[in-house]
Amino acid sequence: MQTDSTRFVLNSDFLFNYSNTDGTYIYRFNLSLNTQYKTKNLKNTFFFSGNSELIRSQDQDFQNGWFIHFRYNRKLGESEKLRLEAFIQDQNNALLSINSRNLVGLGLRYKLASNDVFQAYLGNSYMYEKEVSDEVNQNYYNHRNSSYVSLALRLPKSELQLVNTVYFQPLYADISNFRVLEQFKAEVPLLGNFKVSTLFNYFYNNVNPLGKSEFTSSLSVGLTFVMEKKLFPSKI
Repeated sequence: MQTDSTRFVLNSDFLFNYSNTDGTYIYRFNLSLNTQYKTKNLKNTFFFSGNSELIRSQDQDFQNGWFIHFRYNRKLGESEKLRLEAFIQDQNNALLSINSRNLVGLGLRYKLASNDVFQAYLGNSYMYEKEVSDEVNQNYYNHRNSSYVSLALRLPKSELQLVNTVYFQPLYADISNFRVLEQFKAEVPLLGNFKVSTLFNYFYNNVNPLGKSEFTSSLSVGLTFVMEKKLFPSKI
């Protein structure tokens, strides 16, 4: 989420790589899109995030998944710190025991600290999810809690921006059954609307349908296209 001085934001990353050695090939495709829009009264924020990644060789897939997330954020009363959040999400990963995950959620977001250099937010939500596992041919319907901490640091001289968000998501019925998700991104301006970016994603599931733990991680370095529209004086 951007500061209140930013009315519209669009970030897009694209990466494609192909190599072939004596007929043995591997290629990687990654596309992500993040966009945010705020209403004129600054009380309502609409946020969309999507990502798709495929790493494939002629023998197997090393990564094959996609992710779509839509979030609505509304300021509560005259409070500058507390907001209501509602979201829906759809994701798929062919290489995990949970192949498909769909969820809806509702919760609160609290501003811990905010200035021109550093921002910190804390969120907590209720989620209802449906998970599909082709490996055991089973569907799961869960009530899950989702708590997150989001930290952002922007250095004015270099315009380097660092953002890190960590989620902890246990079941209400069994807190020992949980997921941990993390996303870290570093961006520095390159030319015009383009930035050089580094993106790290991590997902850990401590209990999968087979009773084991599993994780997936990815690291990408590339270009980010950024478009912003600021209509108001700076106000965090």
